[in-house]
Formats: sequence, C-alpha cells, structure tokens
Amino acid sequence: MLRYVLNEADVAAVRFGISPLCELGLSLRAIRDPSRYPLQLPWLARTERARSGLDLAALTALVDERLWTPDFLNPRPESPLTRIEDELDALSGLSAAEFRRDLVAVHGHVPAAFAGPARAAVRRLVRALRELWDATFEPHWPRMRAVLEADVVHRGRQIAQSGLSAMLNGISSTVDYADGVVSVRLRDPTDRTQRIGGSGLTLVPTMFTRRGSAPVGDGPPMIMYPARGQGALWETERVANPDAVAAVLGQPRARLLAALGEPASSTELGVRFDVTTSAVNQHLRVLRDAGLVTSTRYGRSVLYLRSELGSRLLSPFG
Repeated sequence: MLRYVLNEADVAAVRFGISPLCELGLSLRAIRDPSRYPLQLPWLARTERARSGLDLAALTALVDERLWTPDFLNPRPESPLTRIEDELDALSGLSAAEFRRDLVAVHGHVPAAFAGPARAAVRRLVRALRELWDATFEPHWPRMRAVLEADVVHRGRQIAQSGLSAMLNGISSTVDYADGVVSVRLRDPTDRTQRIGGSGLTLVPTMFTRRGSAPVGDGPPMIMYPARGQGALWETERVANPDAVAAVLGQPRARLLAALGEPASSTELGVRFDVTTSAVNQHLRVLRDAGLVTSTRYGRSVLYLRSELGSRLLSPFG
C-alpha cells in the first residue's frame, strides 16, 4: 500500500499530465504479456511487424516478470502538453547513478543489455525508445492523445460537478481518497507513506495500465490510472440512428451527435466511424453552428461535446 498524505495546499494543487514517455515505457508491459492488456491487442497486432526490427534486447530489459518498469521511464509530466522529444532529451541526460539505481530497483541488478559504461548504455536506451516510438506510436499518437485528453476533460468536469474526492475515488478501483490521504493498493508488498508537503500530486491517464499504479521509488508524487474510452479506440463504431433525427440531420450527423455524449476529437471520431477526419470536421462544423455540439481547444486538439440542446434532441429516442 502506498499512501500520499496531502495538506490543504496539496489538495488545491492536484493536477493532470500526459506523458508520451510514460506511455512508451508502460507499453512494454503489454508487449511482454499481451494477455493482460486485451484492450490493446489491436495495437499489438498492428505494430507486430514494426517491432520485429527494433532493439528488443534493450527494450525487454526494461520490464521484469512482475511487469515493473524503471522509474526513469515514468517522468512526472508538467502539463498535458508534454512532447516526446522533450522527454527523450531529458532522458539523455540521466545520470549514471540514477540509471543504475532504477534498474536495480526493478531487477535487483543491471541487465546484461545495459552492462558496461553507463553513458553508452543510456544512449542505447534512448535510441531503442526512439525507434519504438517512431515505429509503433507516432502513427497512432493523435488517436491515443485524443483519448487521454478526453479523459482529463472528463475528470475536470467531475471535480467541478462533484468535487475532488469523488473524482479521486473514481479513477481506479485500487485508488481511495479520504481525510487528505490518497491510498493506492499496489502489487508491491512494501507499505509506504509519503507526505507530499507542497510538491503536488500529478494524475496521469494511460492506455497501458489496468489499475492505479505509482513509481517504484520515492520520486515525485504521481498516480497513473487507466484512461476511459480505450475500448473504442481501435474499433469503428456502429451507432443505431433514431430515424426521426436522422431524417432531419442526415445519418452521418445523427451518428456523430449520438456519439458525443463524452468529449472526443475529430481524429478519434474518424477512427471510430471509419471515415476521414476532414469529413468529420465538415459535419461537426454544421452541428456546432446549429448549437447541437460545443467545442473546446485542449492542447493541440479540439474536443467536441454534445450540447444540452443536442441532448434534448436525442432524449426522446435514447
């Protein structure tokens, strides 16, 4: 059990972040044991051929049989706008002591793939991760980021509507919040209590965890939790259309309106409905001009959400 003790200032400073490097590192768990990550099996299947040409010796040395990964793969993001280029640049400057310490914390030793001079090993680490990103993440990252950003928007709405406590108690079945203490039930048998003391708690949605998790060591307070909406990411969506609404709006717009009960980007919607992003954008502009959907810019994405008027239009058919 890990307990983060928050004072009043810490409660006010709880924030969200998105870390491409964290996603990259956690994806190694799905690669090692696909059976534990059924929602990401389509991603694994799509990227299987691309992974065959990577430095698998280095990549597999970054995860153990418990599916633990070194803390240097889980940097605390400063915002939801973090870029992989910046995180890999920071990782390149990893000290030899921190590199070895985090590997030993996971494996009990430094794996053979990273034996020898630490600087050369760190270069191999960064190169292997960069190749993994380019081959398996770069083509799909806009879709993934859209899901992660939509999750953050949803959690923000929860805080506004029901308060921080309700949000924290809803991010994972293994995370509980009460009386200023966030408890995370980890597989690590060690019982730890960490007073945040003004350093802030960062919540990081991810596609590659099934439960709340945290860094192995005593790094900056951070909880990684499963993002909502993963199940629909790799599948095209078939929404049953209310005939009367479809007759007024047309089937494509009626389907989009029905799907926008949760925030989504045009990129994500294009994947779900198996149409081009430009076609989705044309329909969304019409729906927005009619007051049936709202749009909000979030980082590099524009997220769309059905408006109250749009919900009322559908409600007799829901």
